[in-house]
Amino acid sequence: MRTMAKTQPPHPGSVPIETLISADEIAKRLATMAGDIAKTLPENMMVVSLLRGSFVFAADLIRALHNTGNHTLRPQVDFLTLASYGRGTTSKGTVEIVRDLTEDVDGRDVLIIDDILESGRTLTFARDLVMGRGAHSVKIAVLLEKPGKRKVNIQADYVGFVVPDHFVVGYGLDYANYFRELPFIGTIPSMEK
Repeated sequence: MRTMAKTQPPHPGSVPIETLISADEIAKRLATMAGDIAKTLPENMMVVSLLRGSFVFAADLIRALHNTGNHTLRPQVDFLTLASYGRGTTSKGTVEIVRDLTEDVDGRDVLIIDDILESGRTLTFARDLVMGRGAHSVKIAVLLEKPGKRKVNIQADYVGFVVPDHFVVGYGLDYANYFRELPFIGTIPSMEK
């Protein structure tokens, strides 16, 4: 019986990763985003973080909300794991629930946090799921947006950075579950070809 070798992603130390957005730029932008969110969302909002890519961004954004000085904000946090990429670098075009919410969203004002808005399929699925379960309102915050990749009509209410169509890693974004730990957002030049 023949076994197929798994393709391994490049090791972080073996390939150059070019910085697209520095850790300092991310921190400054998150402070601004948190200020905007704190002004417009109700005190008892529910945050739904889409895993796995948004976990770093969501954690930092929630802390930044606290640091706005508006200590009446008391976001309840839950997680929704959706899959559309598998282990590849392009979306399969379908979205499936891997891990569902544990909290009830009925009647709640929900802020969905995701790492990147590209095709829009994942965020449309998440928004429709939450609204279908009775949420009072749904807002969307994304770290990155690639406007030229949109396949469905959806817009984020809060956007960290608009980026060109590069394959990005770091700050929670991955390639086959690697590179999430990088404190900046970078590109792998060899992936661009």
